[in-house]
Amino acid sequence: LDFHAQFGEANLRIAYFDCFAGISGDMTLGALVDAGVDFEALKRELGKLAVNDYEIKLDRVVQHGISASDVTVKLTGRHHHARSFSDIKRIIEESGLSESIKTRAVAIFRRLGEAEANVHGTSLEQVHFHEVGAVDAIVDIVGACICLEMLGVEEVYSSPMPTFHGSVEIAHGIFPLPAPATAELLKNVPWRTMGIEGELVTPTGAAIISELASEFGPMPPMTTRSIGYGAGKRDYGIPNVLRVLIGDTADANGEHDEVAVLETNIDDLSPQIYEVVIERLFAAGALDVYLTPILMKKSRPA
Repeated sequence: LDFHAQFGEANLRIAYFDCFAGISGDMTLGALVDAGVDFEALKRELGKLAVNDYEIKLDRVVQHGISASDVTVKLTGRHHHARSFSDIKRIIEESGLSESIKTRAVAIFRRLGEAEANVHGTSLEQVHFHEVGAVDAIVDIVGACICLEMLGVEEVYSSPMPTFHGSVEIAHGIFPLPAPATAELLKNVPWRTMGIEGELVTPTGAAIISELASEFGPMPPMTTRSIGYGAGKRDYGIPNVLRVLIGDTADANGEHDEVAVLETNIDDLSPQIYEVVIERLFAAGALDVYLTPILMKKSRPA
């Protein structure tokens, strides 16, 4: 056993997404770039994907008094066909990106594909991403994973999702908001009352946050290192921005203590071996080791 490798250091680098005005793919990219990601480095990493016919641009905007980064993915080609999950998975896995980025990005698209499959009553492999499989969604999702790795983020948390209403036109017609895939993706995710008319949470944004966030609720205890704001494209009468806070899981003094306990029942082991086991556990980093005599099935001592 290697206790340090198994349980890591006390502090983790975490990201908390404050979805006050919702979340989309471009808002996610904007917030993470604003939190400290080098935009040129992000573009170089995205260049490892076999995806063409797009331009990505960074601007600075002010949303109702809040300065934010506005990332725009502009399609430059004339034809952008729908892609299957297998197509997107292959593009990601054949890229020169790191394995952790590939794993995160494929998991997000898998979650998105499964939500679409549930909505349309089909299988994952039969789903074609009409709204979200275009180049811009690939850039948004993979780009978000690249940014999280650049910032060293190990865990992601999020606020509850804001409620919204209205309608949206998708490939299958006009549907009420949230869009069917968004509603499916956000099952078991808490909502809070907002009541804005307009699409505050897009399918791409819902897929990113539902896959990556380990918890939804108030900001966890953390020491904040950087804050970023990503701008949305529409004006809802409020600061239409996504805020992300990057920091470490530590108290105000930077002190944190965590102890892991490993337990197992050992049946029919020669007593002479216990001494060797105890010595090796202490050498591996255990703080304490102890044995408790017990009785197992058929009253056998253990």
